[in-house]
Amino acid sequence: MAYMDGFVIPVPKGNKERYKEVAAYAAPIFIEHGATRVVECWGNDVKPGKTNDFRTAVIAEEDEEVVFSWIEWPDKATRDAGAEKVMKDERMQPKEGEDMPFVGARLIYGGFEVLLDAKG
Repeated sequence: MAYMDGFVIPVPKGNKERYKEVAAYAAPIFIEHGATRVVECWGNDVKPGKTNDFRTAVIAEEDEEVVFSWIEWPDKATRDAGAEKVMKDERMQPKEGEDMPFVGARLIYGGFEVLLDAKG
């Protein structure tokens, strides 16, 4: 069964295109190292919750939007090996003087075992 890495990221609204560029750069590297799919979604209907919501989960500020993304892997073993290779991949190392389009300290992520995958 597939394995998913899930991410919720606050991104300044003015950095939308830069975020898309960074994501488009990284996606093929993840696929090269075993991922089967990389999906990046820009929030446009993220409503406030009564107790919690996506915005409060990542402490999104007024000028930020929430990105919801996931990376699909064939299984956890492939993910573990592939993620390690991605983090060591020279192309994924920060370039001097290049800022990320988001604050990584407020990014939340985790690995998830698929329980159900229904398709229409």
